[in-house]
Amino acid sequence: MSTSSLRSSLRALRDRAGWSQTELGRRVGLTRQSLSAIESGASVPSTEVALRLSRALGVTVEELFQLPSVRRSEEVVEASGLGGALPGTVRLATVSGRRWAFGLDLGDASGTISADGVGTRESVGRVRVRHVEERPPEPDLVVAGCDPAFGLVREYLQRERGLEVLWIRTGSRSALEALARGAVHVAGVHLRDTETGDYNRPWVERVVPFPSTTVGFATWEQAILVAPGNPLEIQGVGDLTRPGMRFLNREPGSGSRLLTETALAEHGLSGEDVPGFLDTAADRHETVARAVASGLAQAGVAIRAVGRPLDLGVIPLAEEPYELVVASHFLELPAVGALLDTLRRPALRHQVEALTGYDAAAMGRSL
Repeated sequence: MSTSSLRSSLRALRDRAGWSQTELGRRVGLTRQSLSAIESGASVPSTEVALRLSRALGVTVEELFQLPSVRRSEEVVEASGLGGALPGTVRLATVSGRRWAFGLDLGDASGTISADGVGTRESVGRVRVRHVEERPPEPDLVVAGCDPAFGLVREYLQRERGLEVLWIRTGSRSALEALARGAVHVAGVHLRDTETGDYNRPWVERVVPFPSTTVGFATWEQAILVAPGNPLEIQGVGDLTRPGMRFLNREPGSGSRLLTETALAEHGLSGEDVPGFLDTAADRHETVARAVASGLAQAGVAIRAVGRPLDLGVIPLAEEPYELVVASHFLELPAVGALLDTLRRPALRHQVEALTGYDAAAMGRSL
């Protein structure tokens, strides 16, 4: 193989990580001169060196080095179980050396719309993806969670660090389960343990089979959202059992649904007592707010912040810590380091708190 046939993204990826040739060389056991030769195309790295570089930079070997003559029109990858339904457009990402497909939800205005291709089910747990001609950049970081405020974090990382962040909007339990099976780097959670009353840590210990690190994001206020002015005079969860009530629930496994179940149980009630509880499942907080504002639902549980722009009535239920869980073996990845650095920025905390209903004092702290 001639060196001219191998394309290298090493310099761009090194610059993105903020490392000099000397620093990267130290991490992988190479001299600056050797790295310079690889970056310029004057030298082809051995398999061992390519693997060291990919591990240090948190990318695949294929992202570092490419053969221009090789173009795959399709590939079969693992199904992440997150995102929109298949068949449909998908985004691809590599996490821990495994390729994953994430269904795109085109109704999510805050999500990534550009697709890598169209996915169809190949077999159990596998997706066949037919690539589109012009594909978006490979994600540097994959995050699953339901907090709308994370969109601010993604903007910071893209604008100031040049990172491509794939943010999958999903409930807390499915986010945590995706982290456990290796499909995402970070999961956002707000899950109360019914036995201890503690948030998140008991769930992490039950679901995630490897060491993980929990980082604070914000404490938010969960509430029953109702029409402006609260015309039905709803005072608490007991009023949700009224005949003819149109209650919009969150999806199974979401923290909001679990909170509602807990609040009902504390009043000697269950989901069967609330019209709509068992047969509705909104995919996110904003969906609940829009449904209540439009009159499709008379009430639903979501965070206070999504009700404010629509001037909805708010009946407080609980304050909850929304936290980010990171697999500990990802802590050395440059993209994860950039995320943790960004979370510690006072400007970001102020932006989140400006959304109303958030206390971001613990943002970026290891818990």
